[in-house]
Amino acid sequence: MSTKKDYIRPLELKHGRVDLNHGAGGRAMVQLIDELFARALANEYLGQGNDGAVLPALAPGERLVMATDAHVVTPLFYPGGDIGSLSVHGTINDVAVMGARPLYLAASFILEEGFALADLARIVASMASAAREAGVPVVTGDTKVVEQGKGDGVFITTTGVGALPPDRNPGGACARAGDAVLISGTMGDHGMAILAQRESLAFESEITSDSAALHGLIAALFDAVPGLRVLRDPTRGGLATTLNEIARQSGVGIEVDEAQIPVHPQVAAACELLGLDPLYLANEGKLVVICAPEDTDKALAALRAHPLGARATRIGTVVADPHRFVQARTPLGGRRMLDWLTGEPLPRIC
Repeated sequence: MSTKKDYIRPLELKHGRVDLNHGAGGRAMVQLIDELFARALANEYLGQGNDGAVLPALAPGERLVMATDAHVVTPLFYPGGDIGSLSVHGTINDVAVMGARPLYLAASFILEEGFALADLARIVASMASAAREAGVPVVTGDTKVVEQGKGDGVFITTTGVGALPPDRNPGGACARAGDAVLISGTMGDHGMAILAQRESLAFESEITSDSAALHGLIAALFDAVPGLRVLRDPTRGGLATTLNEIARQSGVGIEVDEAQIPVHPQVAAACELLGLDPLYLANEGKLVVICAPEDTDKALAALRAHPLGARATRIGTVVADPHRFVQARTPLGGRRMLDWLTGEPLPRIC
């Protein structure tokens, strides 16, 4: 009888494929976690190796904030990002717009049998890079594998935990008539980047996703204006949907000047060609800010001083309106309603 210890060959990342054993809880699953996930995402909390992570206590007076998001974007890779970095940025931003300091992430992967290990390694490496750059580690996670044809490569769910200082309470219900409406930059970049990649559309200039973690920008904004009313990241449904959500929560109307809303020329041209409205396209690295009118200049200065807010501008005003309408003044001097959409014009963009 051989006395040699059990041996499993290293993962063959170049040509290997996910199989059902990688999600069965045995040696193959442990190997996938150790050689791919744990190696790429390594930190002291993940290294505890338990079903959860023991984390440091919050500072006195700080409150806990949690947010979770599932990511099913297709294609998985696109100009400016991929599902890995998107899953980090999206959840960090959901925590940060609550006014909280993002601290930790948890990640859950649903993998399809037959998915290329090389692509999985690329996604995890991108996720790890985004988490390191943001300073928000992935401290625990889970992996499941479904049969071929029962998934679409990989889905990722991330949950974020953050610390909210006692003096901060921004929220969608806090907008007041007279408040200023600001945005941090151009609209529609992420949604159009996904569509162009998905449909193999070629434009003179490549359209790149704006996917980014916004917590640094938001921290600088709170330093300048501690009493911010509302912060939102206009993802699915874009700027128009986000403004409708705020109007409904706060019981107000919102009027914007369409000419003041920045849109990259290539995004505007693509929208015109395809019959889409950039105000309804997703963004993954932009911020909607509502503040008291007297704080407008300070907020704009703080946004523009940060690389992610260089094109920040005031686009409108919160108004008293029992109907809670969101309206846009057009460049021709007319008005149009920015109403809720019935459905998502571009499914699976995040």
